[in-house]
Amino acid sequence: MAERAPDHAQTSQSLPGALPGAGALPGAGALPGAGVIPGGLPGEGAGWAQTPLRRFFEAAANYGASDLIMRGGQVPRIRLRGKLQAIKSDALDPVSFEQWVLQGLLPIQAEALRQKGAVDVGMQLTARKRFRVNVFRTRGQLALAARLLNSEVLSFAALGLPPVFEQIAQNEYGLVLVGGVTGAGKSTTMAALLQYINQHRACHIVTLEDPIEYVLPEDKALIHQREVGMDLPSFSLGLRSLVRENPDVVLIGEMRDRETMEAALQAAETGHLVFATLHAGSIPQIFTRIYDLFTPEQRPLVRTMLAGYVRAFICQKLLPTVKDEPARVPAVEVLLQSPNTRKYIIEGRDQDILEVIKAERDAGMQSMVDSLVDLVQKDYIHPKVAEAAAVSSEELRMRLRGIV
Repeated sequence: MAERAPDHAQTSQSLPGALPGAGALPGAGALPGAGVIPGGLPGEGAGWAQTPLRRFFEAAANYGASDLIMRGGQVPRIRLRGKLQAIKSDALDPVSFEQWVLQGLLPIQAEALRQKGAVDVGMQLTARKRFRVNVFRTRGQLALAARLLNSEVLSFAALGLPPVFEQIAQNEYGLVLVGGVTGAGKSTTMAALLQYINQHRACHIVTLEDPIEYVLPEDKALIHQREVGMDLPSFSLGLRSLVRENPDVVLIGEMRDRETMEAALQAAETGHLVFATLHAGSIPQIFTRIYDLFTPEQRPLVRTMLAGYVRAFICQKLLPTVKDEPARVPAVEVLLQSPNTRKYIIEGRDQDILEVIKAERDAGMQSMVDSLVDLVQKDYIHPKVAEAAAVSSEELRMRLRGIV
């Protein structure tokens, strides 16, 4: 998948040779060919494209790196197959680096950086190369971490996602949540779900993103992608106007707080199909994270709404393969709406929800262990990788031996 799981345990090492375009950098003058990016979004890419920072984004893209990390006074680093490696280049001058970074921000983004100490930005390098960039302050200096996004939105099969995802995308209304840790491929999965709808249904899709990660070309659907800082000043204002924009399908990005969760539930209740992501390591943890956003007095109503409007909860992990391609594959846990799902949610038995998944595998539900066993048996991942990713390594070992 396009998003690759970070592996911060790996030590940094130098690349054997200089990356294309890397090396001693000139001043901050405009580079040849910099300017408006074909296929990009207004206001994106032009600022950084006219500084020497462009060369490092190009180098990361040319090497097929998943991430680029830069800070003044340091040599830039890229992440290849999970390992952080230094670019063969001079260290970045702190003063020049800060000037270049600020040159790439819109005024509203620069103000957000000043107030919050960090800001998310989309960076369109070329028509087919796009980065999600987080600019942040560390010990008084600016730094940035950029993730290269796949310009092409791949199909479920190409991403290694199970066939049940087509069924999920065919829902007319309700709530679909995709959970996982940072770097688990949630955004890539979400883009694939929206693209399937775009290819199969004449409808209106509206997204609220911070920033926009995948630019979706319109097919059968009319699509409006709105980016915080570019199209609207804040996420909360976008939420308030969302249903007045007459959408059929809504992407709310990340479930950040109670306001976001309430907006998602209300949109699902009023007949919209709502997609969102959540930082969670398992489907039971998705429920925990949701309930933690509300007071004990509010939770019974939230349970009732979830029981009625959940169409799918998905949790995924991105794992290294034993192959050159694909370098990583998703292990996916899937919970679907069913009478038993509703019953367990209303009774507050969400921590036992895996019982429903195991009992209804024929309907397309699957546990993380189901997915890991499948990946091992298809020779995608090593059994030790599967064991490390499993909540119950003993259950996994028994399944691989055919005991259960």
